[in-house]
Amino acid sequence: MALNIKIIDEKKNKIQFQVEGDTHTLSAAIAKELWNDDKVKAAGYEVNHPLVGKPVFTVETDGEEPRKAVQAAAKRLVKTTEKLRDIAAKELK
Repeated sequence: MALNIKIIDEKKNKIQFQVEGDTHTLSAAIAKELWNDDKVKAAGYEVNHPLVGKPVFTVETDGEEPRKAVQAAAKRLVKTTEKLRDIAAKELK
């Protein structure tokens, strides 16, 4: 699965970007993980059309660079999925 990110708008404390190559699967996980960051004031996404729409995220922070918040959320999500992979490998032999 190839994912691409297209920046739509970016300001000091806010970023809007589109994710090409995903619908709700990864987008829901990233949005939820963003809410675990104390510096994130608002985070969410919308898909304008259920069949051909691309998720558009809006992330607003209290001063931290929004790009850094998104990158940190993605790194935390990777760690979580790696833990799940390890548990599944052990338990589902």
